[in-house]
Amino acid sequence: MKAIQLTEVGGPEVLKFVEVPEPAPGPDQAIVQLSAAGVNYMDVQARIGASNPTLPLIPGGEGSGIVIEIGKGVTEVSVGDRVAYTGAGMSYAEKVCVPSWRLVKVPDGMDVEVGAAAMLQGMTAHYLAFTTYPLKDSDTALIHSGAGGVGLLLIQMAKMAGARVITTVSTKEKSAIAQDAGADHIILNSQENIADEVMKITNDQGVQVVYDAVGKDTFEESVASLSPRGYLVSYGAASGPVPPVPLSVLNPKSLFLTRPTLVSYTATREELEQRSADVLGWVKTGKLQVKIHGRYALKDAAEAHRDLQGRFTSGKLLLIP
Repeated sequence: MKAIQLTEVGGPEVLKFVEVPEPAPGPDQAIVQLSAAGVNYMDVQARIGASNPTLPLIPGGEGSGIVIEIGKGVTEVSVGDRVAYTGAGMSYAEKVCVPSWRLVKVPDGMDVEVGAAAMLQGMTAHYLAFTTYPLKDSDTALIHSGAGGVGLLLIQMAKMAGARVITTVSTKEKSAIAQDAGADHIILNSQENIADEVMKITNDQGVQVVYDAVGKDTFEESVASLSPRGYLVSYGAASGPVPPVPLSVLNPKSLFLTRPTLVSYTATREELEQRSADVLGWVKTGKLQVKIHGRYALKDAAEAHRDLQGRFTSGKLLLIP
């Protein structure tokens, strides 16, 4: 079968379109014929070596498609089921072997590609808004990268919870996209000081929570934007990892800092089903809008990575085998 493989780390050009052996299912595993694979920043981190990948590697951790084979002991899915997943590797391929407990069924009537677009980013937004810091209608949240894949979904979920949303974007075009998603206030981070603008909007009170997927470039302004006893939820590092900082930065306002991951918030089948059912159910009914920025042929994975890293995108990128 065809797949994208890394034999060295580096720029997008190291993503090679090659022939690899087909996967076979072991016990409690299923083979999925992929309809789409999601492209995420964690894939970029693997490609550049930031996550210390073991090479050779087929990148990717999210996708959707049709179950074509199951191993012994599989009870969660059957051959022919339309499924989606996240948390299983080697997804930049025509077929993938997935632990069956990680697979969820795509609702009838939903495009199977949308399942790939909604799983990782949708469940990330879900745990951020409803578990890591459960938003209330009295809260104001600052959401960085509001026109990105997670950002657009997180804005919508924050509004479901009744919170007021301030978001940051890099361009006026992205500002319009974030506003359409429901953001109440938008800060152009390329032209304005984030913390100063947050304090103007909140009458110098600050926000109860900052959801930060940017990392190094926004950490200090995120801290400065918080109200006393506020929460900084640092869930990504698109600009690079935050350098070591003394805990004393939290002292003046008794702040909370956490660095969550989706794996910890979908650690059981029960939690995975609950989060995915909410997300996919909301998408099916139209309560949650998933924006797919672009679909790329599998062989064009390097182009997708260039677009993602160049911040030329808004919403989800998919690879289509």
